[in-house]
Amino acid sequence: MNRNVSLLAQTVGKVIVGKDDTIIKLIASLLCEGHVLLEDVPGVGKTQLITALSRSIGGRFNRIQLTPDVMPSDIAGFTMMDQSSGEFIYRDGAVMCNFLLADEINRASPKVQSALLEAMEERQVSLDGVTHELPKPFLVMATQNPVETYGTFHLPEAQMDRFFMKLSMGYPSAEEEFSILERTEKYNPIENITEPAMTVNDILDMQKAVKEIRVTDDVKKYIITIVNATRGDRNTTLGISPRGSIALYKASKAFAYIYEREYVTPDDVKNTAVAVLSHRIILSPQGKTAYGTSEGYVTELLKNIPVPAMGAR
Repeated sequence: MNRNVSLLAQTVGKVIVGKDDTIIKLIASLLCEGHVLLEDVPGVGKTQLITALSRSIGGRFNRIQLTPDVMPSDIAGFTMMDQSSGEFIYRDGAVMCNFLLADEINRASPKVQSALLEAMEERQVSLDGVTHELPKPFLVMATQNPVETYGTFHLPEAQMDRFFMKLSMGYPSAEEEFSILERTEKYNPIENITEPAMTVNDILDMQKAVKEIRVTDDVKKYIITIVNATRGDRNTTLGISPRGSIALYKASKAFAYIYEREYVTPDDVKNTAVAVLSHRIILSPQGKTAYGTSEGYVTELLKNIPVPAMGAR
C-alpha cells in the first residue's frame, strides 16, 4: 500500500475500530476529489469517521447539523452591507472550507440541499452575480439515516449522482465492539489524533499522482460494458449516466495508486464498482424482487460480465 495512504489510514484507525475497507474507499474518494455519502443506522460511527479523516489532514473543517430550519445562506454564505464602507461584502457559509461534514443531509429542506449542488459540482458559490471559489481540496462528506422517515426529505437523483461514492459502516464484530468499549471508557477516541498526519498540499500532490495512473483500452471498454448493461435493462428504471462511468474510471485509478501500481486492473474496477454505481441506479419493481437492493444488482452484474485479460500495458 502507498506509504502516505497507509499513514492516513492508520491515523484514522486510531479512532475507528475495523472498517478498513470503508476507510480506504473514503480516502480513494478524497484522492479523486469526490464527495461521499455515508448511509447507515445511527450510532455506528459515521460522524466519527468523517471527523477523524478531517483531523488527520491539516485543513479547514466545518460541520453543519442539517435540520428543516437550516437556510441556504447557512450553506452558501450571504452578502451584507458593511456599515463603515457602505459596500456589500461576502460572509462565508459552511462550504467555505476544505472538508464539510453535512450531518443528516436528508433532514435538510430541498432548498438547502440544492444550495449544495453548485458547490459540489463546480467548487464555487455564486451570490449576487459574484462567484466565490472554494478552497482546494474541497470534499463534502454527508451522512444520512436510511431507516428514519419522519421529518426527512428524500435526496433527489440529481444530487445523489453528485456523490462520488455511497459507503456504509455496518455493525462491528463482537471483537471490534469490545475494543470500542475499551477505547471509549475514559475519553472520546477522537482525542487519539493529536496532530495531522499530513497537510493539504500532500493531498493535492497525491491527487495529481492519481491522474497519472494509466488505463488500457481494454479496461476502459470493461467500464463502459458495465455501465451500458444498466441502461435499458428491464430491472432498472434509471441506469448509469456518463458521470457514473467517469467516477468509476477515476475510482479505479485511485485504487491502483493506493496499492502502488502504475496501471489499473479489472480488479480495481470491481472493487470500487458497488460503492460508485449503486446509488446512481433505480431498480424497477422486477429488479427489486430479483436483487433486493441496487448493491445486490451491481454485485450480480459484475459476476456476469466477462473480465478482460491484462495483456501489454
